[in-house]
Amino acid sequence: MAAGIVPKPILKMIMQRMTDTGGPMNVSLTPARERPAGARQMRAARLIGPGRIEIVSLPLPEPSQGEVRIAIEACGVCASNLGPWAGPEWMSYPTEAGGMGHEGWGTVEALGAGVTGLAEGQRVAFLGQRSYASHEIVPAAHVVPLPEGIAFPAEPVACALNIFRRSGIGRGDKVAIIGVGFLGALLTRLAADAGAEVIAISRRDESLAMARRMGAARTIAMLDHQEIIDEVRDLTNGYFCDVVIEAVGKQWPLDLAGELVAEGGRLVIAGYHQDGPRQVNMQQWNWRGIDVVNAHERRPETYLRGMREAVEAVQKGRLDLAGLLTHSFPLDRLDAALDATRDKPEGFVKAVVTCS
Repeated sequence: MAAGIVPKPILKMIMQRMTDTGGPMNVSLTPARERPAGARQMRAARLIGPGRIEIVSLPLPEPSQGEVRIAIEACGVCASNLGPWAGPEWMSYPTEAGGMGHEGWGTVEALGAGVTGLAEGQRVAFLGQRSYASHEIVPAAHVVPLPEGIAFPAEPVACALNIFRRSGIGRGDKVAIIGVGFLGALLTRLAADAGAEVIAISRRDESLAMARRMGAARTIAMLDHQEIIDEVRDLTNGYFCDVVIEAVGKQWPLDLAGELVAEGGRLVIAGYHQDGPRQVNMQQWNWRGIDVVNAHERRPETYLRGMREAVEAVQKGRLDLAGLLTHSFPLDRLDAALDATRDKPEGFVKAVVTCS
């Protein structure tokens, strides 16, 4: 399938909702293993240098005790991939086959010994770390069944739900969300549905329009540092915000977030800061007496809880992803998917890579 905006029939395949009823994974989950020679083949993408991929063929692995093999339908592209894609000093190449992909879903193809509660042919989302591939082996305990008619990347939606839980947002809170991409859009919807008054701050006009569709009461273009502070002060009658969620992962948005938190408020760091150390205005943070929450989770059980909640939220229509999964690329165009995630062409929110 050619790269570009997802046609409606393909989008329906990627994220079908049941019409009759209706942050970044970084932990080590399964060890890599040698595959027997002469076995069936699988395909996987790997980085061979900054901005360069290759597709490799490998013997298809067999699941061991307590594991399942999943035929991967597709995998979401996470902004955390952009660090390795850019080629920082700490990277080494080539990367592991399928590596960086951690937002996959697909169909159970084979069960290891002792696996119960799952069946071959069952569609599932899962916690993996090598999902830019046609197949992956994962522990059966890290699999979340998908209801009939629903297929979507549950892991990044779980990130949003986990961050929202950690944020402690309640009815009547004044909330600023800095950075409205896929994650910021979902957090806007969750906060608005909780009865908060959301101020969404982002660079692109179309991101601000999306925030308004998601329930933001106010939007501010992320252009001038002091002008944003002044506008938020005016909008809150000098109080500023009970909760500020930083969802960009860069120094300036983090600086801005600290300026917008009310005394005794809460600063939630949801952006993935992977390009080096950060400096913070600790004098300001101390003076305002704010709570700082690093909302990234690392425990698989926490992710899995969020993924189960994500499936329920999508199934019941609480979260609608139809306008958020905007671009689709085949596995051999992973490079184009990563470029789009970095460059954000018109209409872009999130890319998926089709693997089957």
